[in-house]
Amino acid sequence: MASEPTDSFDNVPADVVRRGVHRGARPRGRGWVAFAWAALATGVLVGAGALGLLVINNGLAGSGSGSASAGGASSSDPASVTPTPTVVPTVDPSVSVTILNGTGVSGLATRAGGQATDAGWAVSTEANASASDVTTSTVYYSDAAQEGAAKGLAQTLGGVAVAVSDQYEAGTLTAVLGTDYKDPAG
Repeated sequence: MASEPTDSFDNVPADVVRRGVHRGARPRGRGWVAFAWAALATGVLVGAGALGLLVINNGLAGSGSGSASAGGASSSDPASVTPTPTVVPTVDPSVSVTILNGTGVSGLATRAGGQATDAGWAVSTEANASASDVTTSTVYYSDAAQEGAAKGLAQTLGGVAVAVSDQYEAGTLTAVLGTDYKDPAG
């Protein structure tokens, strides 16, 4: 087998310390420097993202750190905030009530209508709903002035949900009973 002729690269001095392909020793602490830069970059990105979300969600608006204009109240002043009035549930016998059975349980609307009548409500209709697979019982009202009466009827029927809808006759409260309704007959 033929061998290659020797050249100047084959005569390496014995006192040179080399690793790998002509690489010197790795400096100490180099891994910690890379870790520190990565941690700093992560912190800056997280901080910028959080600040961006606060600005997008108006979290900084009205935080109270700004000064108010002369003679005006700041947006964080509790006196300048108007409380939202709470609507109190009431029984209103002048409102016509329709009770619809949205389940397959026979006579459910009649029993719920009797419960409402006993509580002072003027129940005009007790019937089956167009669907028999309703899951959530709800009292629907169409006018904001009827919200208190709708909450009162919902409370009478055992704390069912209340919602605004123009799907039912205006001026009436319509209770659609679902599978979550607790039948008064047990």
